[in-house]
Amino acid sequence: MYYSTNYPSSLGLITLASDGENLIGLWIEGQKYHGDTVKEEMIQNDDLPVFESAKNWLDRYFKGEEPAISELPLAPIGGEFRRAVWKILCEIPYGEYITYGDIARKVAVQMNKTSMSGQAVGGAVGHNPISIIIPCHRVVGSNGSLTGYAGGIDKKIKLLEHEGVDTSCLSVPKKGTAL
Repeated sequence: MYYSTNYPSSLGLITLASDGENLIGLWIEGQKYHGDTVKEEMIQNDDLPVFESAKNWLDRYFKGEEPAISELPLAPIGGEFRRAVWKILCEIPYGEYITYGDIARKVAVQMNKTSMSGQAVGGAVGHNPISIIIPCHRVVGSNGSLTGYAGGIDKKIKLLEHEGVDTSCLSVPKKGTAL
């Protein structure tokens, strides 16, 4: 059984999802792939301890604090490759960013491969079911492009600026599938 609750934020309404013990989803209203990892119906339940913890974490984050990802019990639903990518996302420090290529190289090493497709990594990053907390907004293209945020480029910019990232050296792509 899966549960959901809502959290109002400066980015819009956020839906949180849980299996009762762990956080399995966090989607911004209108986000691409919203809720797609949860195949069963979610029952509204505002009283789960994990939701209280997640809301507290988000309150602190949006106040400019740097709460640790490890404070929350996370259980994103996905295959081995996606989970490996999401684990690397959790290692990106607050206020910093890395490229899809950087992640591809790290995953290749972990999986004992000579190389890994940046596009495959982009797909895994884009399907991250626990945005903000698992910080997929901290990933940019190798050329500094702000491509690839399922919540929208405007929200990606807001999150990076909220964390103190100087986005003046980053660019918004003129066209592409991840705008």
